[in-house]
Amino acid sequence: MNIVLLSGGSGKRLWPLSNDIRSKQFIKIFKKEDGSYESMVQRVYRQICKADKKANVTIATSKTQVSAIHNQLGDSVGISVEPCRRDTFPAIALVSAYLHDVQGISGEESVVVCPVDPYVEDDYFQKLTELSERAASSDANLVLMGIEPTYPSEKYGYIIPENHTDVSGVSSFKEKPDVKTAERYIAQGALWNGGVFAYKLKYVLEKAHELIEFTDYQDLFSKYDTLTKISFDYAVVEKEDNIEVMRFGGQWKDLGTWNTLTEAMGEPSIGEAMMNEKCDNVHIINELNVPVLAMGLHDVVISASPEGILVSDKEQSSYIKPFVDSIDQQIMFAEKSWGSFRVLDVETESMTIKVTLNPGHQMNYHSHKNRDEVWTVIAGNGRTIVDGMEQQVSTGDVITMEAGCRHTIIAETELKLIEVQLGKEISVHDKQKYPLE
Repeated sequence: MNIVLLSGGSGKRLWPLSNDIRSKQFIKIFKKEDGSYESMVQRVYRQICKADKKANVTIATSKTQVSAIHNQLGDSVGISVEPCRRDTFPAIALVSAYLHDVQGISGEESVVVCPVDPYVEDDYFQKLTELSERAASSDANLVLMGIEPTYPSEKYGYIIPENHTDVSGVSSFKEKPDVKTAERYIAQGALWNGGVFAYKLKYVLEKAHELIEFTDYQDLFSKYDTLTKISFDYAVVEKEDNIEVMRFGGQWKDLGTWNTLTEAMGEPSIGEAMMNEKCDNVHIINELNVPVLAMGLHDVVISASPEGILVSDKEQSSYIKPFVDSIDQQIMFAEKSWGSFRVLDVETESMTIKVTLNPGHQMNYHSHKNRDEVWTVIAGNGRTIVDGMEQQVSTGDVITMEAGCRHTIIAETELKLIEVQLGKEISVHDKQKYPLE
């Protein structure tokens, strides 16, 4: 099975755990059998591999998420990088060209596209396998998954099937309705449109060439920023007559808000948290190294991270985005392909960061024009390369790099260090990368 996971958006509705770099799908909140935690993208990827060990998984995402994907899934997963955001039709056109031109997938093979962040069980992935098989064997150009509604939602568009069989033609599509209209749709047998569908690869490539002038994947990638923003539904789905829908009646939740996310948590708290017996329906997620205590609260979510602290009624938490949009803040935590970093302190002419490198990983060989840096190793062993000179480092060692100095650090074990940046112009954009000879 060829499966494309759409991983976009900044997930601001889950602030302060999410930000412009760390989207909601990378937050580790789902407890595994061994007691550790996994994120939405790790959970979905694990479930896909369980359903189909030979599945070819490709993630369509923005360049800001590539490091987090490698951090959480490793290097084996395929990644189609969008140079900028242009909505779902350009993203699906680009990943289709990537599958064909870079991975060498035949135009006759079927491809399943779905969001990266639904909360689902194993039956969902069995249905994706059936969706892929149907797209390969059917005369229809598109096969959608229609999710049987559990309530009259205003968040989803609706698919009106021609009949009530497991697979049927599509009568019409309906935009996101109000509750009363949704009730009427459901009475007609309507299904939620969860953005899950399958197609033969050649079909989308043909549609892409009809709507965009390009020759191959590299050409499309190079002109991506000139493309019109348009959704796949508007550009393709709603104009296609030869289309089918396959019903899915299992669990399917869109964990886009704190309210829905806490419903999927297997425990009331994560991190250092306490609540007394008077609390009811309270969830706490604490990423700070200080305790959080809740007393006598009802229907509340508390979330604490280096980005900020949220205390909200669960229902009201759905309306967080306008407030978060008004916050202009330094990114305080991010996962990189080599590990992670957390900002500890920000001053006018300095920034202090705790850096954790995973064993066997290293930073890019790089320099900064406008700042000096000092590294103090606080745990682990590794090697530094500073202007071509290599040396072993371990706990207690201090490495000083002046502006313009080329440097990197390579972790032999898990390696933790405190990085102090010093300068009048400290910026994430002040970085020049070099090949490591």
